[in-house]
Amino acid sequence: MRLAIDLIDETNSVTPEEMQELEKLLNFTAEKQAVESESELSLTFVTNERIHEINLEYRQKDKPTDVISFAMEELGEGEIEVVGAEQPRVLGDIIISIPKAKEQAEEYGHSFLRELGFLAVHGFLHLLGYDHETEEEEKAMFSLQKELLDEYGLKR
Repeated sequence: MRLAIDLIDETNSVTPEEMQELEKLLNFTAEKQAVESESELSLTFVTNERIHEINLEYRQKDKPTDVISFAMEELGEGEIEVVGAEQPRVLGDIIISIPKAKEQAEEYGHSFLRELGFLAVHGFLHLLGYDHETEEEEKAMFSLQKELLDEYGLKR
């Protein structure tokens, strides 16, 4: 496998098969995006209450959301880049709300796994530096997400 993924299910509701499929999908995406082998990230599944707390604390948004990413390679004010020749690339953390994912899967009329895959790829692309702050960025990022999911076989 290309990535070292730390999978954490705080909800105890994601099956081992779903976790395995997400791991494969993220590795597929990493390969398509030419991410260095042995790069590390975490993927955590949480409740709406927990993601609400995180969203409020880190983004000052007082509501639950579906996915939040914390990219380790984005330097904050006053931070310096640490570079080591033998160090694996640490991409960051992806946090997904399981209740939101279930709600959105039903709303969009596709499987829970497809929604989890969409949210995982969305968060992963954020870790790689993609964003959707402008219309142009949004179009590029969402097109890439759809292309990756379709090619992998998780179509709507």
